[in-house]
Amino acid sequence: MGAVPKKKPSRAKTRQRRSHWHAETAPLVRCPRCRSPRLPHHACPVCGTYRGRQVVPIETGGR
Repeated sequence: MGAVPKKKPSRAKTRQRRSHWHAETAPLVRCPRCRSPRLPHHACPVCGTYRGRQVVPIETGGR
């Protein structure tokens, strides 16, 4: 027989342990070209540039 807990953990203890399980906010940086927020090491979703080069074609206009 393995180790077995003697008592059921209380709701307070369980919630206290889980209090650090939350997700962290993503670190955002400003795009040097259009100044919109973007993820670091990713192409800008607004202007499509990465490290000064156009890497994603941006659709302009409508239908």
